[in-house]
Amino acid sequence: MSQCLSPAGPAIDARQCVKSRRRYDWDVKSPRGGYDMDDIILRQDIIDELEFEPSIDAANIGVAVEDGVVTLTGHVPTYAQRATAEDVVRRVKGVRGIAQEIEVRPFGANRTADDEIAKRALNTISWNTAVPKDSVQVKVRQGWVTLTGKVGWHYQRTAAADAVRNLAGVVGVNNSIEVKPPASASDVKKRIEDALKRNAELEAQAIRVDVLNDKVILKGKVNAWVERSAAERAAWSAPGVREVEDQLTVS
Repeated sequence: MSQCLSPAGPAIDARQCVKSRRRYDWDVKSPRGGYDMDDIILRQDIIDELEFEPSIDAANIGVAVEDGVVTLTGHVPTYAQRATAEDVVRRVKGVRGIAQEIEVRPFGANRTADDEIAKRALNTISWNTAVPKDSVQVKVRQGWVTLTGKVGWHYQRTAAADAVRNLAGVVGVNNSIEVKPPASASDVKKRIEDALKRNAELEAQAIRVDVLNDKVILKGKVNAWVERSAAERAAWSAPGVREVEDQLTVS
């Protein structure tokens, strides 16, 4: 089997060879010294998954892994690609955490004016049936979109942000939309616990749910990042939840 050399010198299986210079960082060292093969394999799996995703131009995305924690660097032309890259990494088995450092660099020398982005954002949101009419306000500064307002459910808050992230010229989205609290803490706790029990991806008995006013705290252990995300979705699905603090650890 063919081999290649990492910058540090030791021969590495050809499967670990990387196709472009931006990936020759080999930032997969174990705290114990040397190279952690689990991290090397995970890094390659992430690179393969990014290249497999058709909606991303992964040519300028760098990937580093240490103890299962992934750092994404480089740049992409749209905010949508930046967000999708993170979503792609989350679904790879073995990922324990993500540090998102990808920059958004729009194509062309002339960026879309902030007022034009704001108009497009308001128009797009107004056509989205998941977002209550006239519930969201938009401000734009240097391509960064800030959303404010109040809605009844978290999915409505998310829908507004998803609606604008694909717009040309957007380099980031700050979602400051508030969720109005229509339910009691005890009711929210029960709804979330019941939802966790119904979820085939989760071992509900390993997850503890605490509710403090409109804040949900998740504690315990899960087997993969995708399970952690599923638990977060269940927590956000309860009415009136404004914040989810995820303290779950991936074993």
